[in-house]
Amino acid sequence: MTGVYRLADLNIGVESQFEAVHEMCRGYRTEVGPDFAVSTTPADIEFERAKSAAEDRAEGHAVREYKDPYLETLAVYRKIAERLPEYGGFLIHGSCIAVDGQAYLFTAKSGTGKSTHARLWMRLLGEKAQYINDDKPLVRFRDGVPLIYGTPWDGKHHLSTNMSAPLRAVCILERAAENHIEKISAAEAYPMLVQQTYRPADPLALAKTLQLLDALGKAVSFYRLGCNMEPQAAEVSFAAMRGAYHET
Repeated sequence: MTGVYRLADLNIGVESQFEAVHEMCRGYRTEVGPDFAVSTTPADIEFERAKSAAEDRAEGHAVREYKDPYLETLAVYRKIAERLPEYGGFLIHGSCIAVDGQAYLFTAKSGTGKSTHARLWMRLLGEKAQYINDDKPLVRFRDGVPLIYGTPWDGKHHLSTNMSAPLRAVCILERAAENHIEKISAAEAYPMLVQQTYRPADPLALAKTLQLLDALGKAVSFYRLGCNMEPQAAEVSFAAMRGAYHET
């Protein structure tokens, strides 16, 4: 089964064994020839099965039964992420919202509440805000500007839009009893960025990814938010971050 999908302004060919990935990506389909292509094998699916099981155990969960078509969607995205650095892009784990044409990314360790905080922004801002992606957006530099893109790999609630916007600020979330936010340097943000960014297995692609993160550090503003996940947390973070466009 084959198809071509436009992700991060790239036309990507996908050859798969199951239909699931093509159904998932149907809103991104294009008839234009691919810039590059990926394909999967049974070994790729088994790799994802073992990795998912290891993650379940590491998080203290019972190992879940994962169906092959779902595991293949993970394998396809991994193969895409391996190629993206060649084209000035990378995959990052976080929840991203666009407000007035500017993108704001919330990232943190798993279970901290990225999606919860993003939902608080949506409630606070209403029609001014739009989900770009609630789990695994793509970032790609175009003419020196980091753009962040929606993708169909968008978390358990499937919150995403086939759109892009300039990324203006990244907020690292931490749990706290009281809401407070501070602007931090790129160097302070860097360890979490590296942790939450897909790191390719290929050494050259990994080196390029780290270069792109360095470039991101010069292009956007960074914040650290201590939040209790009450509605006021969104008010505090939005008040601090809404001026990020004028600061960059």
